[in-house]
Amino acid sequence: MPTALITGASRGVGAQIARALAPTHDLLLGGRGSAELDALAMEFDGAVTLPVDITDYEALETAVETIDSLDVLVHSAGVSSSLEAVADTPVEEWRQVMDVNVIAAAELTRLLLPALRATAGHVVFLNSGAGMNVRANWTPYAASKFALRALADGIRAEEPTLRVTSIFPGRIDTDMQRDIVAFEGGEYDPSKYLRAETVAAAVATAIATPADAHPTEVVLRPRASRNV
Repeated sequence: MPTALITGASRGVGAQIARALAPTHDLLLGGRGSAELDALAMEFDGAVTLPVDITDYEALETAVETIDSLDVLVHSAGVSSSLEAVADTPVEEWRQVMDVNVIAAAELTRLLLPALRATAGHVVFLNSGAGMNVRANWTPYAASKFALRALADGIRAEEPTLRVTSIFPGRIDTDMQRDIVAFEGGEYDPSKYLRAETVAAAVATAIATPADAHPTEVVLRPRASRNV
């Protein structure tokens, strides 16, 4: 079977992407070393974990140096910001958000380009609605997602043998979303948000698109009502 490497695979959308791709792909599961990552790997025959901090670039290079052929690379790792105004956001937070959400994705892609070229592979970036629109107090996060969109567009232009897809979901029912809603002072209602399984299914569908087509962007938004 073709091989897929998924970052941020230990939980949330990353874990669901792994489950969605498991029937059709051998899996390389990237994430910080954890019981959750090990437990996920146990669900699938032959799955291999890559327990590494994605911003430890020396360790990242070592972790992937033996990969010489790769069909799919899914960038699912990411962090939110503190949802403060630009006036209240310290430089350290800007650096962290850009490092995890953009620079790490760029570096991992760079390291794996030879392996992806070998298969005319597919790179998928899990972006966000914030990569298309900026709201007050979301500027650092949105800036990172706009930059991630530019990274995807640039790789698509530079690597014509690869397929490069950006997925732009709205807000997703995850632990991160619960933290955001708590910070906003709202009451959490999971029915208002996309399910992680739904986003994973969109990723799997993009990857399964026949080779004569190039799915460049997929936009997902929660339905106003599920009772229709």
